[in-house]
Amino acid sequence: METLRIDQVRDYTTRFGQEALHPLLSVIDLNTVDYVPGARAESILFNCYAVFLKGAEKIHIRYGRQSYDYQDGTLIFFAPGQLVDISTDGPNYRASGQALLFHPDLLLGTALAGKMHEYHFFGYAVNEALHLNEKERHLAQGCFERLQYELERDADRHSRRVMVSILEMFLNYCDRFYDRQFATRDVSHEGVLAGFERELQQYYRSGQARERGPATVAFFADRFHLSPNYFGDLIRKETGRSAQDHIQSTMIRVAKERLYEPEISVSEVAYALGFEHPQHFTRMFKKNTGMTPKAFQLAG
Repeated sequence: METLRIDQVRDYTTRFGQEALHPLLSVIDLNTVDYVPGARAESILFNCYAVFLKGAEKIHIRYGRQSYDYQDGTLIFFAPGQLVDISTDGPNYRASGQALLFHPDLLLGTALAGKMHEYHFFGYAVNEALHLNEKERHLAQGCFERLQYELERDADRHSRRVMVSILEMFLNYCDRFYDRQFATRDVSHEGVLAGFERELQQYYRSGQARERGPATVAFFADRFHLSPNYFGDLIRKETGRSAQDHIQSTMIRVAKERLYEPEISVSEVAYALGFEHPQHFTRMFKKNTGMTPKAFQLAG
């Protein structure tokens, strides 16, 4: 399988016969791309940010173990370092929609550079894409059109600041749209929170922690076939607390119960909760309760 490396924005525009109007940012009208991949799959390694607003064609994308068939009105996000496998319906395939690519260097020295980690959707799995309604799609396309306008006009001292501002507005819109998607997809998310609480309890009461170590968000996200970022955002939207907070609260609760058991040492409790070193457990327990495990045990 061929792997296409996108180290610079121009690597993508050149691949599809498009002119690069800016070295660090490009908006591509996929309807004008003369690209017929045939039945052969292709891998793309992105070393820049990429956002695709899919048109009416059907395309199959796999990232890691997750795959999805994307159709009209879907936004897909890729961050630097992601390797994506793409296949299509064969020789009759014609691309449609729009693509936005921007290099991290475009953001250097801007406030947005320090905020990119807050846009968790760049770390979502492909089956967690953003599905837009008609009004949302119109807003997204409007942002792409504004960026295209800036690319086509003569550059001046305002150009970079304006482009970054439009990018930030677009990403903030996407953040809002994902909130809407979390709220309106209750059926597909139904049971995740209850299942998380149930499996979290089981993890610490069945001996899994001793074998695997302290619970992680990634472990439970995988259990529900979600990416860690999407799972964490879903739990926070549902409860107002992070998934990590839930994990720590459960760990502390189980630790307190164990410390009340007769003739059990702090080290034994630490090992049962998955800690290799009891002093790490002591530090975590004191941070959350204001007391060392030993002091808590003696006070009981």
